[in-house]
Amino acid sequence: MSALGANDDPATATRTIHTMLTLRSSSPFDLLDRLEQQLNQQRQTAERVPSAEVHETPEAYAVVLELPGVDKGAIEVKATERSLLISAERRLPRQRAAQPGEADNGANGGEPSAPNETACGPLLSEFRYGTWSRGFRFPQPIERERLQAVYRDGLLTVTAPKANTATTVTVNVEG
Repeated sequence: MSALGANDDPATATRTIHTMLTLRSSSPFDLLDRLEQQLNQQRQTAERVPSAEVHETPEAYAVVLELPGVDKGAIEVKATERSLLISAERRLPRQRAAQPGEADNGANGGEPSAPNETACGPLLSEFRYGTWSRGFRFPQPIERERLQAVYRDGLLTVTAPKANTATTVTVNVEG
């Protein structure tokens, strides 16, 4: 016995199958296209935090973060007894468009610009701008008053000395 019934017309069955396939997907690649769109949306809205390394010595913890293009004044470091919170903002570069009728005679550090050339956004940018924060919790308490933060060549290094929690106390015996 065939898939078609005795009273079924082969042309009608073909149209039905075609309609069913069309309702499911207009193309076999539609699912991949939708998946790509969803991933792009997530990538655009996802918070991007910098890469970090955490080192431990007997005396201190050191946290190193990659912060290329971040202004030193846009970095904030806070500490509690056992944790460190680092926040920063990567701001959009200020672009100065040449005003109509304004001549550039090499004042921008080099050659004069073309007469009709104006500053505009990049053709491609993979840079992420905005604010972020990142926290680190240490197994031992730290001395918040002795924190040191150094920002050089796009790397922020925060050194958090360990607190000396093992102290000896002498108790006077009365009586």
